[in-house]
This record gives sequence, C-alpha cells and structure tokens, in this order.
Amino acid sequence: MRHPLDRPIWNALASSHAAFAEGNTLIKRYPPDIHPFACGRDDGPESMQALAALAAPGDTQVLLQADEIAPPPGFDVSVATECVQMIADGAVLGIEDSRIHKLGEADAADMLELATLTKPGPFTLRAQALGNFWGIRNQGQLVAMSGERLKVDEMTEVSGVCTHPDFRGRGFGKLMKRYAAAQISARGETTFLHTYASNDTAIALYEKLGFRIRTRMHVAFMTRVG
Repeated sequence: MRHPLDRPIWNALASSHAAFAEGNTLIKRYPPDIHPFACGRDDGPESMQALAALAAPGDTQVLLQADEIAPPPGFDVSVATECVQMIADGAVLGIEDSRIHKLGEADAADMLELATLTKPGPFTLRAQALGNFWGIRNQGQLVAMSGERLKVDEMTEVSGVCTHPDFRGRGFGKLMKRYAAAQISARGETTFLHTYASNDTAIALYEKLGFRIRTRMHVAFMTRVG
C-alpha cells in the first residue's frame, strides 16, 4: 500500500483540505489564489488529460509526488527536480520566545513581501488559509516567519520558512522551523517537510531537529500554454 505522503497534494485535498479542492475524481487542485498545487489521482493518461483541461492558458501548476512526473502536452516546465520528504520521528519539543507572534490577515502583505524576496516556495496573499503562521518583527518589519501548508489527516507540513537577507546568521531560520514543528507536535500531529535534495545544509539542519528522510520526491513547476 502506498504511503499517503507519496501523493501529499491529492491526499490533503481528499482529507483535511477537502474544502479547498477543485477538480473531479481524476484531478484535484487548490484554488490558484491560495496555492498552485495540483495532483492527479494517478499518472495515467486520463488523469493527465484532466490536469491539462483544468488549467487555463497562463496557469502555473506545481506537482509534488514520489513518482516521476511526466507533464502532459501543452505545458512549459520551468522547474523539474528532486526533493526529499522528511518526517519527524517523534514529538518536537516546544520552545518559548517572546519575539515570535502568530501572524494574521493584517500581516498578509508583509508575509508575501518577505516570501517574494526570499523565495521559500510558492506563496500567495491567501497562504494563511492552509494553516497557522508565525513571525518575528524587528522595528515593525517582518524579518522571519514559518507556517503550515499541506495537511494529510493527522500529518502537517512545515513550510514558508524564510528570513530576510539582512537578518540571516542570527539563527532565525532554525528557530522558526523548530517553533512551527513544535506547534504541530503539540496538537498530537506528525510533522513533515520538503526540501530540495541538493540542499545538504538544510537536510543536515532538519536531521539535528529530529527529522529523517522518508523518501525522495519529484517536483515540477509547469505553465499551461496556448
């Protein structure tokens, strides 16, 4: 039996994030203004045709799965690479830091600005719809954040971790990763995350925080043409 995190987008939209699901029995995606993630039920021709039909010209879709990705005709692929999926072996210990505050709708523009500058992955003004986010401000400026993204039953992904370039080297990245993971663990959920397979530094850091590589994954960013 396949692990539900082998196709985390499909299984998130079929469980905890079902309310966001667009598509049908062959293809599911998040509303594009929330996240460009999409996934077929499988990699068969019917699912790939449904994927192509769901996307309007100019739409960017991001696929993430354990199986290799073969984009259907009609898409320009800007990124196609491997990443690793890491999962916490147990609970992540909580930490207290008075600088960290929960972010809300009033912070959305600042969050998008920080994500656009640092590029932690696809991010939108409505990213908070998928889960909680936390951040650190310095003299009013949002300089670090982390949050939640995919949710598959009792498993939640840490994502959106980023630090303003002017504030790197202060341990904010590690702090925010651990804080988000601990918040998820406190709810009794399993924490998982994704990072590029070539990012040895990030992988080593996550291993120190108690994560292990569960499996290698494939990710593709592709835009509908025509």
